[in-house]
Amino acid sequence: MSREPALSGIRVLEQGTFITGPCAGMMLADLGADVIKIESLEGDPYRAYQGGQYSPHFQAYNRNKRSLSLDMKLKSDCALFDQLASEADVYIQNFRPGTAERLGAGVARLREVNPRLVYCSISGFGSSGPYYDRPSYDSVAQALSGFLSVVVDNRRPQFLGPALADAITGMYASQGVLAALVQRGRSGRGAHVEVSMLEAMCHFNLDDFTHYFSAGEVMGPYSRPSVSQSYVFECADAKWVALHMSSPEKFWQSLAGAIEQPKLFEDPKFADRAARIVHQEDLIALMRPIFKTRPRADWCERLRALEVPHAAVYDSTEALADPQAVHLRLQTEATHPEMGRFRTVRYPAQFDGEPIVEVAAPPTLGEHNRAGDTAPAWRARSAPTASNSSDIEIDHK
Repeated sequence: MSREPALSGIRVLEQGTFITGPCAGMMLADLGADVIKIESLEGDPYRAYQGGQYSPHFQAYNRNKRSLSLDMKLKSDCALFDQLASEADVYIQNFRPGTAERLGAGVARLREVNPRLVYCSISGFGSSGPYYDRPSYDSVAQALSGFLSVVVDNRRPQFLGPALADAITGMYASQGVLAALVQRGRSGRGAHVEVSMLEAMCHFNLDDFTHYFSAGEVMGPYSRPSVSQSYVFECADAKWVALHMSSPEKFWQSLAGAIEQPKLFEDPKFADRAARIVHQEDLIALMRPIFKTRPRADWCERLRALEVPHAAVYDSTEALADPQAVHLRLQTEATHPEMGRFRTVRYPAQFDGEPIVEVAAPPTLGEHNRAGDTAPAWRARSAPTASNSSDIEIDHK
């Protein structure tokens, strides 16, 4: 028997674009909240990043939601927005400071409409201070928080990887919303949750700051890999394998066996953890040609047999096909009636041994503007509460 979703009965209005706001909304939607994405008639700009209105960028952060497109210049649409706000549990926006107030969606006004509302503001730098009105994007927050300095190779400086600051900020925002909902359960009052990208990334970069505060150490991109003794090597088939050797000596002796160099760690430069940290570059230079002698599958089998902490370095075509990922049912999918097959990665938490594998495809723009679209299929088993049972009905045609 399937359990009721953790946030069943919670209604969220998300008036977000790009990543931070939509990611926060998606985190709550994945846990069962009824998330209504309020969009302009043009839609979230992320929709059109690859043409059309359903880009992979948009799909990544907008599953499990309903889409309601409103023209806030129309009194009828403003009235509907106010009605929804009066019934909602949570409102999320990621406008630049001052924009929500100009749209009639500021915190003071909406909490007057609904004193129990948990209002979440996401910004680049906060609502006050010398930078509050500056534009901010992922790269800006990574740089200003100090995080970029520990992930960019200073020998070849360039941005790498996904929009971490955007997604991490959205996750922190959803955590703040959940805490405010718990607090509301005790006090009966809503709250204003504020999260900025700068604050989120500074907290995420806590390890870096703690080293500086406690030891005066300024960490760089090689600091942690050196201490943790982490390695990445190319194999004979141009695929890669990663090692995380840490400190237990047994792992190093097992590695010596796997690479058929039984006396390697008798060398004073590699004989103990302290020496290996100092001479990591020498150790990399020694092992790099060794790993190029065999294909990745052979190395993984050798390392597994000797219990060396390792993993194949997968790309997106490989990771979800790994036996452990298949066992955990990480990939899930749904079918959108217009856009067809939608595949994604499920929410990572399990509840009483049950993973959340049911998912609804991201909505098309204004998909739920008409009455009758009151509950996505994945949530049909959960009856709506009295506070969130109203239909949505609007027609701009």
